[in-house]
Amino acid sequence: MSYPIAASGFDGFLSQVRTIQPLSAEREFELAVKFKETDDREAAHELVVSHLPVVVKVAFQYRFYQFPVQDLVQEGTIGLMKALKRFDPYKGYRLVSFAIWWIKAYIKNYILKSWNLVKLGTTQAQRKLFYRVGDIGEHASQESKDKRVKDLAEQLKVKEDDVIEMEARVRAREWSLNELMGEDKELEAIEFLQDPSPDQEEQIMQKETEQALPVVTEKAMEKLDPRERFIIEQRFLEESPWTLQKLGDHFGTTRERVRQLEQRALRKLRRELESSGAQALLPA
Repeated sequence: MSYPIAASGFDGFLSQVRTIQPLSAEREFELAVKFKETDDREAAHELVVSHLPVVVKVAFQYRFYQFPVQDLVQEGTIGLMKALKRFDPYKGYRLVSFAIWWIKAYIKNYILKSWNLVKLGTTQAQRKLFYRVGDIGEHASQESKDKRVKDLAEQLKVKEDDVIEMEARVRAREWSLNELMGEDKELEAIEFLQDPSPDQEEQIMQKETEQALPVVTEKAMEKLDPRERFIIEQRFLEESPWTLQKLGDHFGTTRERVRQLEQRALRKLRRELESSGAQALLPA
């Protein structure tokens, strides 16, 4: 399986990627085992190439941030290769379920590092808003847009003004979907957008991710002692999270001591989740 060659520019690359067929579970397992046990470069190459359609699909999800999509694809491919190095085929889940976190992480990291606005993404709330502001989308009426802004603000627990401001800052460098692409400038960018409806591969990917995440998360939580686990559950897994003060009162200690225990528990979880490529589950 050859890596697509963009002989006619990025549009040619995309055309070749569209022809790539996903591997069967048996073939993927065979290649992954071969790479894990013998570090076979050809096996790794075939695994990476077969997952390029997934990288391209994820990259286009972040096109709102107006970076060249080919740069996002490149970063996502690096994330895919990093995931492959850590992938354990004996765990029982598919590579796409494991790699999706790495692909997104590398694309997000590239966007945030490359963004040239002052003080963008300096807090957890800002980073969440930055990556979700594209959800506002286009609307036929101001009333419809206002409702979406309100819903997003409630979901992220920020002010509506913060959502409006972030969207304005992002749109300040908006890239038109009617921009001509390719060496001959004959095709519009919008022609490369994929059908937003879930295809079979996406449905499988979502299902496998949903099945794998509880296992990965529970395994990571088992590394915590009872007190650390209780703190993490109450702070991050409950609909009404406990405050540090409430936890301090519960354990008969200080707020600062609880904060230290929380940070220690998060470090343990981060180490465990990083080994499985699911560190995106942790708070920033």
